[in-house]
Amino acid sequence: MAEMARRNWIILLVLVLISLFWQSLPVTMGVLSGGVLVIINYRWLDRSLFKLLGNPHPAMQKGFKRNYLFRLAFISGSIYILLVRGGVHPLALVVGLSVVVINLAVTTAKRLY
Repeated sequence: MAEMARRNWIILLVLVLISLFWQSLPVTMGVLSGGVLVIINYRWLDRSLFKLLGNPHPAMQKGFKRNYLFRLAFISGSIYILLVRGGVHPLALVVGLSVVVINLAVTTAKRLY
């Protein structure tokens, strides 16, 4: 898990460096903010699942569901603010939000080959 967490930050750094070629602050900020947002979400989900699997009582399941809805509201609200008020480029934000997906694809490829 620590290797995947470290690789998330490395992938984000590479994507931000690539975004610098556009020489546009909205593009770079879109990639950076999307990447940071998805890494926070991934870590938050990891902690929630760890707690749930460590203590699978019905009260913990309800707490997990509540936490899921809160996390979803936080992420969707953050994306809305970034697009409407933050002035980030929408496609760059999508690229930043793809950090974990890219990491999962790399991890799967490493394990298959």
